[in-house]
Amino acid sequence: MVRGGCVYIVVNNRHTVFYVGVTSDLYARVTEHREKAYPRSFTAKYDVSKLVYYETFYSIEEAIDRKKQIKTYSRIKKIELIVAFNPGWDDLYETVKYW
Repeated sequence: MVRGGCVYIVVNNRHTVFYVGVTSDLYARVTEHREKAYPRSFTAKYDVSKLVYYETFYSIEEAIDRKKQIKTYSRIKKIELIVAFNPGWDDLYETVKYW
């Protein structure tokens, strides 16, 4: 069985800190960021929990490869990626709630 995956970007409220992640359950993972399920993690420390970008893939391996690619991007290129997908930098958390 092949399990799908998502690559995503969460930011802090001022859009100054970015985190690129990968998961097979986007809603559950972003919920963990929002609730600071791992209090010592990078995202908890820098209050990074606003979902501004995501891509879905047929396999988790594809999502992992895409994450590695995005992590090599400059800050400006990441911003361009987000703006092309989500021009208002809206929190997309509720849009993935019922997947």
